[in-house]
Amino acid sequence: MKCKLADIAEFNPKESLKKGTVAKKVAMDQLQPFCRDILSYTLEPFNGGTKFRNGDTIMARITPCLENGKTAKVAILDDRETGFGSTEYIVFRAKAGISDEDYLYYLICSPLVRDAAIKSMVGSSGRQRVQIDVVQNLEIDLPSITEQRKIGALLRFLDDKCQLNNKINDNLYAQAKAIFAQRFTDIETIPDGWKKGSLLTIANYLNGLAMQKYRPNGDEVGLPVLKIKELRQGSCDNSSELCSPNIKPEYIIHDGDVIFSWSGSLLVDIWCGGTCGLNQHLFKVTSETYDKWFYYLWTAHHLERFIAIAADKATTMGHIKRGELAKAEVLIPSDEDYKEIGSLMNPIFDLIVANRIEARKLAELRDSLLPRLMSGEIDVSEVSL
Repeated sequence: MKCKLADIAEFNPKESLKKGTVAKKVAMDQLQPFCRDILSYTLEPFNGGTKFRNGDTIMARITPCLENGKTAKVAILDDRETGFGSTEYIVFRAKAGISDEDYLYYLICSPLVRDAAIKSMVGSSGRQRVQIDVVQNLEIDLPSITEQRKIGALLRFLDDKCQLNNKINDNLYAQAKAIFAQRFTDIETIPDGWKKGSLLTIANYLNGLAMQKYRPNGDEVGLPVLKIKELRQGSCDNSSELCSPNIKPEYIIHDGDVIFSWSGSLLVDIWCGGTCGLNQHLFKVTSETYDKWFYYLWTAHHLERFIAIAADKATTMGHIKRGELAKAEVLIPSDEDYKEIGSLMNPIFDLIVANRIEARKLAELRDSLLPRLMSGEIDVSEVSL
């Protein structure tokens, strides 16, 4: 059935919330890029903004938040509870008996709506906003409510599995950090056979290339470039730059590699976003002697201090120098103790990497199915997981 988006969804539905009433607020910075679930909120007195209930979809209407994937489905409220958030949201609510709330969320995330919303933006540079009437008048080929529920359930299953993997990994990281603190950072005396060193003692920190000099040539199929944006979101996307696949092998990043952003936004992570090329301002951290858990956790341990150093030096873009790595102290266990601690840590980190790779592949499957299901190119009954 062909219809307009406004025929199947309420836009910014009216809700009653008196000024001064303490309620759950979801600020724009609390929406994670391309993440269905709202992971945090604050309790604040209501003084204006969009209002929503569980089941509603909220989508950023301003640049660059919309392009960055700030769209979420509300599930943080109690029954009949009203929350509020940024005035820069558009709130969508499924119409009973006409549209399914899960289907509507994924429809809003699909290129059918998302691309049209981005193209409709008007306003001054940096403050462009979606034209709501353009989105309201988008023509949609709407399947039956039964079919909508099947599509929504399939895509929700993939998202739920991704979120479950993320929660498992949160617990695994917490276990690893607790073991690390107990065995290294919280001890009062250095055990016999242990010694002091620095980050440069235990690992190599390879800076990336200025990838604008290494673009694909001729018929080469380019590799996505890993920059700070990609590291922060955990994956490459269609907007990622490309580099030649024939760069030196040491600058090619694979799943499980430890990456440390030392300039701009300082962070350290285990990359699980697929094969890509390492850009400048990022270190690839490796060691011929020590395991991943050891140099990852020690680098992460010093991150807060590195951020403070970079902030003090910041003029245009804060950074740290390699000399700070040499000053960052570590404790190196005896061979026997290292082996014993590693027997606890290595399985944890192996599982973390496996879970993140699985979550990425499930997300890729979801993203490949989403436009095809929404356009009717494939039927949900044809999909087997």
